[in-house]
Amino acid sequence: MNAVEKSRRSRKAFTGEVLGRFGDKSIKVAYSFKSPHAKYVKEVRRKTVVYAHDEKNECQVGDYVKIEEVRPMSKLKRWRVVSILQKETVGGI
Repeated sequence: MNAVEKSRRSRKAFTGEVLGRFGDKSIKVAYSFKSPHAKYVKEVRRKTVVYAHDEKNECQVGDYVKIEEVRPMSKLKRWRVVSILQKETVGGI
């Protein structure tokens, strides 16, 4: 195992929903998580919106994707699409 493989294992990875496409090879992804409230300790649902690099322009709005952390690719993009877990389905049309 070389150093590159070892460092890629420790990268953060999340699954989220594609909210939008903009520019070439860029998407906006929202991933949600639960965290305890500071005072009341109840689990609160939160979401974070990040910008990701879509190398093959395959993602569409509504898809569920797996993203992982990478070096900064632009002003906002610090994530890249690893795989598309579920394609968006158009119901009734």
